[in-house]
Amino acid sequence: MAPPKGTPPETTAYVDLFKSIGLTQAKASEAAKSAKSAALLQVLIRRHALTGGRIDEKQASLVAALAVQGAKIGEDEQGYIVNAIVDDRLKTTDQVNAAVKFLGAHPLPVDDAQFDHECGVGFSITPEELSNAVSDYVYSSAVMGWASMGAAITALRNTPELRWVNPLEIKNTVESALAVRFGAKDVSNPKNKEAKPAKPTEIETPSASTSPLSNSRSVFAEGFLGKLHKPGGNPQVTPALHDAHLKATGGLVYTRFPPEPNGYLHIGHSKAIFINFGYAAHHDGRCYLRYDDTNPEAEEAVYFESILETVRWLGFEPWKITYSSDYFDELYNLAVELTRRDKAYVCHCTGEEIHAHRGGEDGGVRTACAHRTRPIEESLLEFENMKLGKYKPGEAILRMKQDLDDPNPQMWDLIAYRVLLAPHHRTGDKWKIYPTNISHSLCTVEFIASRQSYDWLCDAVDVYKPRQSEYGRLALQGTITSKRKLLALVKEGYVLGWDDPRLYTLIALRRRGVPAGAIISFVGGLGVSTAGTNIQLVRFDQAVRSYLETSVPRLLMVLKPLKVTLRNVPEDYVVFVEKGLHPKVPALGTARLPFTRTLYIDRDDFRLEDSPDYFRLAPGKTVGLFQAPHPITCTSYKTDPSTGDVTELICHLEDGTDGNAPKKPKAFIQWVAEHADSGSPVRVDETRIFHRLFKSDNPLATVPNYKADIDPNSLETVEGALVEVGFWTLAKRAYREAARESTERTRRALAENETLATPADPDTPAVTSAQLVGKECVRFQGLRVAYFALDNKDARIACLDEADDVPAGRRQGDFLILNRIVSLKEDSGKAGA
Repeated sequence: MAPPKGTPPETTAYVDLFKSIGLTQAKASEAAKSAKSAALLQVLIRRHALTGGRIDEKQASLVAALAVQGAKIGEDEQGYIVNAIVDDRLKTTDQVNAAVKFLGAHPLPVDDAQFDHECGVGFSITPEELSNAVSDYVYSSAVMGWASMGAAITALRNTPELRWVNPLEIKNTVESALAVRFGAKDVSNPKNKEAKPAKPTEIETPSASTSPLSNSRSVFAEGFLGKLHKPGGNPQVTPALHDAHLKATGGLVYTRFPPEPNGYLHIGHSKAIFINFGYAAHHDGRCYLRYDDTNPEAEEAVYFESILETVRWLGFEPWKITYSSDYFDELYNLAVELTRRDKAYVCHCTGEEIHAHRGGEDGGVRTACAHRTRPIEESLLEFENMKLGKYKPGEAILRMKQDLDDPNPQMWDLIAYRVLLAPHHRTGDKWKIYPTNISHSLCTVEFIASRQSYDWLCDAVDVYKPRQSEYGRLALQGTITSKRKLLALVKEGYVLGWDDPRLYTLIALRRRGVPAGAIISFVGGLGVSTAGTNIQLVRFDQAVRSYLETSVPRLLMVLKPLKVTLRNVPEDYVVFVEKGLHPKVPALGTARLPFTRTLYIDRDDFRLEDSPDYFRLAPGKTVGLFQAPHPITCTSYKTDPSTGDVTELICHLEDGTDGNAPKKPKAFIQWVAEHADSGSPVRVDETRIFHRLFKSDNPLATVPNYKADIDPNSLETVEGALVEVGFWTLAKRAYREAARESTERTRRALAENETLATPADPDTPAVTSAQLVGKECVRFQGLRVAYFALDNKDARIACLDEADDVPAGRRQGDFLILNRIVSLKEDSGKAGA
């Protein structure tokens, strides 16, 4: 094909040369467009004799890519990369670019192994491995459906294990995964745009009218949960047990969430709550909140209250609130019957002796203790003595007489009852002994070994045997959830409390401002299987970002203010700007902002030294202001005489009134205006930015212990940030709407379930609307800064509790504290922040 008319002869020569190494006409013409890169490509071809079929089209494209970037490195380094292309070590443009970057920082000679590692040489991944990695990401992060495809592709390409995968392969695999997760893409719209979502509520707490399971139905209908037996479908010792169970339950699904009230719930519990309450709701069944209160030494009333509040905050209502202690009499009678059937005995062995009988450290021969063959009547008498408090803790236990020859350790005569002399919060001093330990029993996989002993015990006393089914636990890298270790952090002052937003307790995530709906979407997107899930913190944060993306308004915010004075407008100059609160969600409304002579921009948006690749404000430079009527040009500045710091910018408003055509800006930056009459700007007393508490992904592996892995700079506090004046109206509206919805949801819950309205036990935590609403429901995106929420503990905002017809605004005694929920993208300075 002849070159276009007027093409310079040297360009034509370049095209012919480039085609001779295997480039197509189009690619050769493209490579010849830049004189600089074309000249280098010509040199590389001739220097390394690449013509005559020595390389194929793909390799030729990589050499052309080298010509674009390679001028930055020396001739020898260029030759090293060419050889790596020719011998097929470098196979993608990304690898070539990485090679240029590496050799630019490490001139020859270099360690070949280090080069290979840094440039992905030898990288391989099977289609199955790629599919699994992409599916895992899609189910945990791409919660907004097809609209998130671009973000998902970008995030996956930045994942270390997928760094060198062909981008087209990633794109195709993401499309396949999204089709499986969300159904086929709607192509009826010529632009392939999805329908706009319904108006999102500013109340992120799941409502009574909107189920937290609305996007998670397939989790309960497919896979692990979809294969569970139907009510009554699990085998029993006698048909009578099966019939009695179905008669009592009416064939409905019954589940229970059985937390131990000895600490606050953490992110891992959210999966258990989602599965147990969600599975029952999916089948129109019922789920109990059943406190496992069998260890009075560690239980406190605050934990009972917090557990109920957290379950309800996540969007679920218990069918009934019960306790293990409700069944202490029944459990005791069953233990007596178990002993009477010679399937339990009282033992006086120490813990060390029991360990030795079980084979000791070396896993030797298991032997029965001397008490295993004691007469039944003797064991019954001794068990009664245990009940009456005649033994101290550790002096006597009731053990089940199971099967010491079974390979499962959970069959080696487990302890059924032990002596505890601590008073119980509900039964007082009545009991000196406590047990150690529905249609479906759903629990995590560490209880698989316990299933056999659980079934053995049910059969031994002829009671209905729920089928125990185990799923994989949820864990997040870079944090800890052990109650004992968290308690140490709290007591020793490493964190601000159990609700410190750097922790991953659910009360901490709530205080940080993470919406309950985001947590449920994250957990539901993971799927349910027997495999454990160990998720990177950055992926959890991405799921939160995706949820907030279209559900919260966007406000102008200046984190570190720098004063700007517009020299060419009068002192009383003011123009009001109508600004949308979200460019893609008009339903969120608008705000009316003043634009005045005195403005504030972020200090990071100005610098004294200009450069060709810098587009924000500098002396003599013009910049646009987001949604403001005109750009500004910096004409001079003032400094602090003692420090030299810039304290004020003098700028010219490019409104054309001086007769000159307004300069066209290349960038737009944040701003807020000073206007006392409208209360602008809103001054933030503290903005708290939370980074990762731990420096590594596995703090428990740190020597000497996890405390040594704590980042002392994980909490950053910024004072004096400024937000647009629309914040006040937004905050009051969000809080008042949240309060109204919480009241309505609680009214419905109490009306539909009389056991919640009038619990039989006065110690049962009350169901109240206050559990569902806190100041953290006030959320917004600081435009191009981060997502923020009011701190629900330390912030004082009087107008939130005032009547609807009282204008919102700052009151005397207010103290405005914002918590950063999550950054707008992964913070490169603080991994996972």
